[in-house]
Amino acid sequence: MKKLILLLFIGAASFVSAQQAYYNDVNLSLEGMELKDELATKITATHTNTLSYSDAREALKIVDLVPGQGDNVFLVYGFAPELCPASSSNDNDHRRRDKADFGGGATCEWNREHTYPKSLGTPELGDSGPGADAHMLRACDVQRNGLRSNNKFKEGSGNSHVVSSLFWYPGDEWKGDMARIMMYMYLRYGDQCKPINVGDGNTVSNDAFMIDLFLTWNAEDPVSEYEEYRNNYMENTSNTYGQGNRNPFIDNPYLATRIWGGPVAEDIWGLYLGFDEIELNKSILVYPNPASDKVFIKTNTNLVITSVSIYTITGTLVKSIYEFPSQKIDLNALANGIYFLSINTNKGTLTKKIVLTKHLRN
Repeated sequence: MKKLILLLFIGAASFVSAQQAYYNDVNLSLEGMELKDELATKITATHTNTLSYSDAREALKIVDLVPGQGDNVFLVYGFAPELCPASSSNDNDHRRRDKADFGGGATCEWNREHTYPKSLGTPELGDSGPGADAHMLRACDVQRNGLRSNNKFKEGSGNSHVVSSLFWYPGDEWKGDMARIMMYMYLRYGDQCKPINVGDGNTVSNDAFMIDLFLTWNAEDPVSEYEEYRNNYMENTSNTYGQGNRNPFIDNPYLATRIWGGPVAEDIWGLYLGFDEIELNKSILVYPNPASDKVFIKTNTNLVITSVSIYTITGTLVKSIYEFPSQKIDLNALANGIYFLSINTNKGTLTKKIVLTKHLRN
C-alpha cells in the first residue's frame, strides 16, 4: 500500500504504458459492468485447456513452487506448528513443504485447497470445470485445509485463523491472493461462483454479487512474484498444465477498482491513475482543509460518488465509506495528521490530501 500512495502522485508520463499482450484485443477504456463482461469473455474464450482433477494436482507441483527454491511448494494459509512441528529444513517457517509430500492423512502433508469451496458454488463446483481450475486451487497443509473447511472469508488480522467459529481469515500474507482468485472465479464462472456466497461483507453499489471485503484485500495486499509466476505458467498452453487464460486481477489489481470502485488498488500498467484527475479536480471540492473534525465533498451535478477511502500518509487504510446520505465525512475517530482521500466516482478516481488538526475545533 505504501507503493500505491507513491504511484498516486507520479506523473502519468512516467508510468509503463504497455499492458500484457494478452489484453491487446480487450477494450480497457471501459469501466463498470462493461469492463467486467469484456474481461469475462476474454478469460473464458482463452481457457482452451480444461484440466482434470488429477491434472490440477500435478499442476500445483509446478505453479505453487516457491520461486527459486526448486522442490518446495508454498502452503496457502501457512500451517499450525502445534499440529505439525517443523521437522526438516523445507518446512521450518511453516509456509512451505516438499512437493513430494502430497497426501490426505493426518501427517505433515499437503493437499489441494479449494479457495472457493466446492460446496459454496451454486451449483456445487465438483471435481471438474471450476472445481479443477488451477487458478483457484492452492497447495495447503492438510490440517490447515481441514481447519478452514468450507468457511466463508471474513476480515481479521495476523496469521490465518477461524473467526467467530463460522468464518475464515486467510492471513495477512494471503488475503490479496484470495481476493483476486474470488474475482477471477466470478468472471470466469459467473453466477456459479458469486463473491457474496464465499465472503462476509457489504455488497457494492453497482453489483449485488460483489462484496467490499475482496476489494479491500485486493488493495491492501499487493501482487507477489509467486502470483505472477502462476499466472504466466497458466496462460501458456505449451506448458503441460497451462489452461490458456490469465487472472486479470493479478496482472493489474486496479481493474477491480475500475469495475467495482472501492479502495484504490495499484495500477501496475499505469493506464488509469491520473487519467481523469485534471477534469475531476475541477469538479470536486473538499473543504475545509485543514480540517478539525469533518470535511465536506462538493461535486458538480454530473458526478456521483461511489465510495471514499481514507489512507494515512504511510498508506494504511483507516476508513472506507460506501454510502453518502450527505456529503459530510466524520473524522472524529482519526488522530491529527496528513491523510489521503481516494474519491471514487462514476467518472473516475481522484486523490486529495487533507490535513487534520483538531485544535482548530471551535
